[in-house]
Amino acid sequence: MSLPLRTLLLTAGLTILAGCTSKPVVTVEQNVPAIHTGAAIDTQRAIVSALGKRGWQVQQVSSNQVLAEITLRGRHHAEITIPYRPDHYTIQYRSSWGLDYKNGKIHRNYNRWVNNLNSSILRELQSQPVSKL
Repeated sequence: MSLPLRTLLLTAGLTILAGCTSKPVVTVEQNVPAIHTGAAIDTQRAIVSALGKRGWQVQQVSSNQVLAEITLRGRHHAEITIPYRPDHYTIQYRSSWGLDYKNGKIHRNYNRWVNNLNSSILRELQSQPVSKL
């Protein structure tokens, strides 16, 4: 096989591999550790604080859910809904652009953002004093 043909095939193969960045959309279902379970406001505070620290913009806060969005470099945008209770929260995909969402799959960076956000929420819950019921 000639060198130009090998180079062409290698380049084509690497291009195909680089394009394989879609993964199934992650939905985080998280139980709050029992020691940190207090009032719903504690869970809400932890969620809002973690969103801010991770660069997410809070769109709306209600007594049982938080809506948030993030836009990176003006090219990638995701929106999530986080329903919560004192002992549980869920991070759910709502919509996006620039992340190649199709048929329940999305760019892998979205899943990384959501998993990092979940870790931050758990850290916030651990660092906050629990409200008295």
